[in-house]
Amino acid sequence: MKARLPVREAILKRRTYEAPAEGRAGKIRLDFNENTSGCSPAVIRALTRLTPQQIAMYPEYERPSRRIAGHFGVRADEFLLTNGGDDALRVFFDAFVNERDGVLFCEPTFPMYRYYAEIYGARIDVLGYDSEMSFPLQAVLAALKRRPQVFFLANPNNPTGTLVPMGDVKKILKAATHTAVVLDEAYAEFSGMTAISWIRRFPQLFIARTFSKAAGLAALRLGAVIACKESLNILRRAMPPFPVNIAVLVAAEAALRDGSAIRTYVQETLRIRGWFAGQLKKLGIKTFSSGGNFLLANFGPSGPPLFALLARQGILLRERTREIGPGYVRITIGTAREMQTLLKEIQRHRVKY
Repeated sequence: MKARLPVREAILKRRTYEAPAEGRAGKIRLDFNENTSGCSPAVIRALTRLTPQQIAMYPEYERPSRRIAGHFGVRADEFLLTNGGDDALRVFFDAFVNERDGVLFCEPTFPMYRYYAEIYGARIDVLGYDSEMSFPLQAVLAALKRRPQVFFLANPNNPTGTLVPMGDVKKILKAATHTAVVLDEAYAEFSGMTAISWIRRFPQLFIARTFSKAAGLAALRLGAVIACKESLNILRRAMPPFPVNIAVLVAAEAALRDGSAIRTYVQETLRIRGWFAGQLKKLGIKTFSSGGNFLLANFGPSGPPLFALLARQGILLRERTREIGPGYVRITIGTAREMQTLLKEIQRHRVKY
């Protein structure tokens, strides 16, 4: 029997989103901006204390939400748990975006903004970073006059590393009187910059955060949206009753209690990032200033075969040739040993191309 399924046109027009390649365990994973040191041992201890009865229950969110929200300096009613950072972005489309509504963002950037916009059939308005990866502030302010439903801004931006100064963020918020501004702060721990303190002043401001990066909980999937109570209540209407599991709540609380582990990881990452950028500069490889736990670099035409060779050796980088140009690559800042290994292989092989 054949069936003709009523598939939405937006789904038929787009390609399937490809998740990271399988078989990454045991390799030098400098491709997805993970915490390659691993999570705090306190997280593992907390998970082992979960009881069969707790796992058999539907999760309860009031206490963990209040505690985790307190870490960010906000109240529980200003804090929304989501199933990873990706889910924190999806809810804006459920809440604000009808088919053919406008969505604004600047590329190159996190691909999930375009991914969801295409699935929901939104009208996509894209602005571009220039060759020096400078943020197009004036173009954004002009585009906001057209009143898109949502403006997504990764700050710091992935993959460019661009960090929009808070003064410019404030200009954007003042211009976005009829637009939900989603400030994606996935890498805020590394930039030291956040707009969380502004949520009560700007009801159009929403902050998206994740526990996948600095906290090292990528496999457990926990994100959050932070906004003023009234604005966040709109998003709550679009959320399922049990968006996250008990294991990640236990893990997140344990990670935050062991704040010294996160701080140590962030400080070491920033130190290594500066060292590694300097080493690439000595080799004549252009890098761009970054506010995250990664660097965008341009190896030029010799880049793609080098990246392929490194991958065969078990050193995984995130090539951005298709999105930016030949030889562009985003490199996660791993441990000192991982980055030393990468540098040696670059020095050894780059001259061959």
